[in-house]
Amino acid sequence: MEDKVLLDVQGLKTYFHTFKGVVKAVDNVSFSLKEGEILGIVGESGSGKSVTSFSILKLVEDPGVVDADHIMFDGKDLAKISERDMSKIRGKDISMVFQDPMTSLNPLYTIQRQMEEVLILHEPQMNKAQRRERCIELLHAVGIPNPEERLKEYPNQFSGGMRQRVIIAIALATNPKLLIADEPTTALDVTIQAKILDEIKSIKKSQGLSVIFITHDLGVVANMADRICVMYAGKIVEVGTAEEIFYSPAHPYTWALLSSMPDLETKERLFSIPGTPPNMIFPPKGDAFAERNQYAMAVDYEEQPPFFKLSDTHYAATWLLHPNAPKVEMPETLKNRIARMKQKREEV
Repeated sequence: MEDKVLLDVQGLKTYFHTFKGVVKAVDNVSFSLKEGEILGIVGESGSGKSVTSFSILKLVEDPGVVDADHIMFDGKDLAKISERDMSKIRGKDISMVFQDPMTSLNPLYTIQRQMEEVLILHEPQMNKAQRRERCIELLHAVGIPNPEERLKEYPNQFSGGMRQRVIIAIALATNPKLLIADEPTTALDVTIQAKILDEIKSIKKSQGLSVIFITHDLGVVANMADRICVMYAGKIVEVGTAEEIFYSPAHPYTWALLSSMPDLETKERLFSIPGTPPNMIFPPKGDAFAERNQYAMAVDYEEQPPFFKLSDTHYAATWLLHPNAPKVEMPETLKNRIARMKQKREEV
């Protein structure tokens, strides 16, 4: 029996109509997510990752306009439902962990009051004692010690890592089917980051949760994601299983991201992607990555590449995969890095 698809997004476009022109922040993006799966969405800042998640949740405000063939979630097309119906799904069936815990919590209210808000809204049958018990249970689940006492405290009495755990606890309060985590570890140090990732994985296993994990750091999703979408300039340029993206990357942008990621054995100078992402008010005519791509061909400046199939689960949008394209190997330093990653995996 095949795994059930929980979320299926097809033809998602999010354009911002500004006085300078139309910003094509998300341009014809399609992907799916199965029940119990973790999907990583990676790319540089400005690639459209967060706007994609806001579009799914219908949180894009004017001057943004969202259009899609469909956004099917658990049998409902979110692209077509009213805001009233969406408000019953948002925060209950789909929850989101935002980037900055500093601004996600109100400094004037206790942790208990802020955690109870979502329960009052989506679980009105709960009485005060039940809500408090649920809050204690959630704080314990995300690894906050002495939760009975910590509930009475204010956000300023928590460290950055602890605040992020509170945000995750709030997101999990109603046992959602889908958790969207938008760079939840960006502002945290490496050891706290690892603990937060382990907790998300643990909760995902225990609750059968589906997760969309958004990050600019491929290293963060290396041991976490089941599948990965690589985004650039508002489009998905490569999609595959985590193993395919890390061990058999096919798009030059994915090569560049992997080459710029440090590991403990790195001796050579880290690769730096030249230039900056394009201005999406005036997107380039062909492949958006062409200007920064040392392997770009003439066709890259004229035509956008379609997806080329490498396997049933692995696709990449690059003209290098066209049958008539010259044979281009990934950089030698990246080959060495992949070999080290494989060796390390076999040793574990």
